[in-house]
Formats: sequence, C-alpha cells, structure tokens
Amino acid sequence: MSVRPPDPGVPPRPQGPRDPGDAWVVADTGERYWGRFGAAGLLAHDPDRGVLLQQRVSWSHFGGTWGIPGGARHQGEAATDAAIRESQEEAGVPNGVLAPVFTSVLDLGVWSYTTLIARVTTPFEPSITDPESTALAWVAVDEVDGLELHPGFAASWPALRAALATRVTVIVDAANVVGSVPDGWWRDRAGAAERLLTRLDGARLGIDAADLDLPGTTWFPRVVAVLEGAARAAESDLAGVDVVRAEGAGDDALVARAEGVVAAGERVIVVTSDRGLSDRATAAGATVRPVSWLLDRI
Repeated sequence: MSVRPPDPGVPPRPQGPRDPGDAWVVADTGERYWGRFGAAGLLAHDPDRGVLLQQRVSWSHFGGTWGIPGGARHQGEAATDAAIRESQEEAGVPNGVLAPVFTSVLDLGVWSYTTLIARVTTPFEPSITDPESTALAWVAVDEVDGLELHPGFAASWPALRAALATRVTVIVDAANVVGSVPDGWWRDRAGAAERLLTRLDGARLGIDAADLDLPGTTWFPRVVAVLEGAARAAESDLAGVDVVRAEGAGDDALVARAEGVVAAGERVIVVTSDRGLSDRATAAGATVRPVSWLLDRI
C-alpha cells in the first residue's frame, strides 16, 4: 500500500495552465460531473493481488471514499488514453505493464465516464504521485465490497467484477487472410506474413461487447496468428501477437489451439473464410468471422 502524509483537508493551489477539460458539467437537474469532455479511469486487475484502488482526499468529490484512478479527459483525447494517463499521474502506473481487456461506458448524454479494465502483465507497486490520493492499495476482489466506495464505482463494481475473469481470443488463419489480397504474396510468403503480423500488432482490435454477448462496451482480445508452410519463416518479436508456427497443416494447428483456448473458458473467434475450417472451428466451440471482418479492423 502507498500512503501519503495526513490529509490537509484543503486542495492545493493549481500549478501551471489548466486543461480546458478540467471543468464541471452541470445537468439540467443540477447534478455536477467532472470533465468537460467526459472522464475516464483505470481498473487494473492483478489476478494474484486483486484490483488497484485509490482512496480520495477529503477535499475531492466524495472525499474519503475508494475508487479507481481517473479524471477528466483532455479535448480530443481517446478515453482509453485518458484512463492510462490519469493512472500514471495519480498512481504512478508504469508504461508497458498492462494489457487492455475491455471498456465499460456510462453515458448520461451530457457527460460520460469510461472505465478501462486492464490485466497486469508485469507486477508493479503504485505510488502517490499527485495530491488527489490519501492511499493506494491492491485490494483482493472479495474484499472490495467491504470498503466505503465512491458511489459511481459502487454502482459499476458488480458488473465489472463478474467480467474480470473473462478473456477473448481471436485466432487468425494467416494463410487465408494473406491469400485474400492478390498483392504478390506468393512470391514471398514469409514477407507477406510478417506484414500481416505487423498490422495485427498495431491494430488493437476492438470488438463490440454486444457481438460477444458480454457486459461492457468494447473488448480487446488476445490475438493469435497461425502460420504454415513457407510463412513459418516470418520473423516476429511483436508483443501484441502470439504466433503459432504449424509443424504440419495449419488448419490442424488452428483447431487444436481453438480447442485448448475454449477448454480454458475463453471466448474464441476464428478468422477464416475457408468453409471446411469454419465448420471445424465451430465444432470446437469457436465463433467464426470472415477475413473481411478482420481486414475492416486493421
């Protein structure tokens, strides 16, 4: 746990220019919401330690309660970027230690709040890096309800908790995707596969929660690409793509991976336009999407 000195009870004087997003939005009914362009926060989940929570200082909105690091979005700033930035500013969350899992959006029309749920990939200790926190702590999931929670977080916590263990994986039939575009891939199959892997790594695929029948708004899956034949020579050290190099038929390797991931309780989407492979993937418990579905997203 990170704890700051005793709460002075009064806010510090602002330092430097104020961002235009740092302002209240007032609804017609009189309720006030912080963030002219909406707000966002991060729910970091470490399966071994729980979730990272922040106790707010007394002078802040709902001071003394526990919630997640977050705050007002900047003008033109993506909500997921705002959630990461705020967690770095308020809790010292390092770069590169999180994998986005899904977002949940509370949209009130005049104002919105986006929660980014992310899995901790590299353990870290939070640190109080601005005056808005009294304490930061990893709290076991089963112990969260025992704290005095910020009302907004308290309302969203039951649905967020239920979804914490859910994972979504997209398994890509790389040969089928590469072969769908007549760009000369047959002259250099390994090079074509490398280009696809690079595109997959940079895409940060987002899938509508309604398409998965899951809570939240958008889910960010783990991406697996299956390579076969000459494409297996493709070089890749990309953190965002898990590469499977099939020793035999790529279809067999893909189905085996799908079966294993389904057995582990994950939601699986297989990307292929091959009818035979589609039938096998469906029988394995996966959902199938055509190559066009993936190309539209990368």
